[in-house]
Amino acid sequence: MTATVAPEPVWLAALRSGAAAALPDVPMPEFRGTPGWEFTEIPELDLDAYPAAQTADASLVGSVAEDAPRVFDHLPDGTLRLTQVDHAVVPEASTASSGALVLPLDVAAAEHPDLVEPHLGRIETARTPFTVRNDRDWTGGFFVHVPRGVRLEAPVLLTLVQDQAGHTVAPRTLIVLEEGAEAEVWSQTVSSSPGLEALVNGIVEIHVGQNARLRFVDVQDLSEKSWIFGAQRATIERDGWMDWITLGLGAAKGKVFQETSLDGPGAHGRVTGGYATHGRQHLDFDTYQTHAAVNTTSDLAFRGVLAERSHAVWRGMIKVDEGAQKTDAFQESRNLLLTRKAHADAIPGLEISADDVACTHAAAIARIDPEQLFYLRSHGLPGNAARRLVIEGFLAELVTRFEEGPVREALGEVLQQRLERILG
Repeated sequence: MTATVAPEPVWLAALRSGAAAALPDVPMPEFRGTPGWEFTEIPELDLDAYPAAQTADASLVGSVAEDAPRVFDHLPDGTLRLTQVDHAVVPEASTASSGALVLPLDVAAAEHPDLVEPHLGRIETARTPFTVRNDRDWTGGFFVHVPRGVRLEAPVLLTLVQDQAGHTVAPRTLIVLEEGAEAEVWSQTVSSSPGLEALVNGIVEIHVGQNARLRFVDVQDLSEKSWIFGAQRATIERDGWMDWITLGLGAAKGKVFQETSLDGPGAHGRVTGGYATHGRQHLDFDTYQTHAAVNTTSDLAFRGVLAERSHAVWRGMIKVDEGAQKTDAFQESRNLLLTRKAHADAIPGLEISADDVACTHAAAIARIDPEQLFYLRSHGLPGNAARRLVIEGFLAELVTRFEEGPVREALGEVLQQRLERILG
């Protein structure tokens, strides 16, 4: 028997139609003419040349999901899974016995509008042609809801597999933790084949309630012939806590906006980002740490390894609103260039409207230190082994920010595999 899907609710249809009506008036960003786009030029991108992915046959979707590469090879027992291939959701057990919900977002919008409507589209970043198109086009999607006081013992794994060449997938993720809830959500975005040329245009919206705790691990490992664009934003209420880990590994070119908004007193946000690029990859990360309440803390660290002619951009802003006294915020970006033609831009920034704060930032771009290589070689290590050890040591400082246990083991393995790929 085929399951009957409830019709799309009126309020969601209105959001979609509003986006469709607004799109002609939202211009494409101009290189050096639109704030935030000073380092990423996309004149060759024609969004209309990448139509929305078509709905595939259900039997094919299952086989694609099974055969697609994975970022996370080993998962803790009891992991809840939800997988989407292009715009088709792969049927899997999706509801936790604890009362938490792990559902396709369109199903959740129809069946649980009271949980979805207050948050969907309310906390996304500034409107661009990418976010407006996502509002109009997303299908399926991911919804994670953890009720008040519930603690998930195992992580939730959300998987997006892009399979159709020449098309756009517009994934939409909404994660909501109610007061006192605890959860860990892992997300992986991959291509079904290494040569797939396509476009991913995603939005992630996260709400961490009072005294709730969320660890969100987000890894992108698309084909290095694909585009990636994203807008991600988390709001954290009073005494809420969020550990956000993001790794950008694949894609040919793209830009992701990421904001952590500390909206309640005592809120804490920790962000760890990493990337390892080669060839002619160009990845641009634009991060915000927004402090909107008193006694909030944030800690952000991005670290990247760049080989061949690749280019990475990190631009970070600590924004402290008027009245957000006792803010404690830190950000840093460190890049290791493995070749003379690799390039990185690191631009930290502060925008402070309060007078009782502690906000600091740091940025560094360097090549492998010859003295370190000389020291290691003088102790008997061959040249290539010495060079690799220096690179691994640089990334190890990133890995130590991950909590000991499954997260550190999984991400340490991901970075090790990526290093093998870029070093050859």
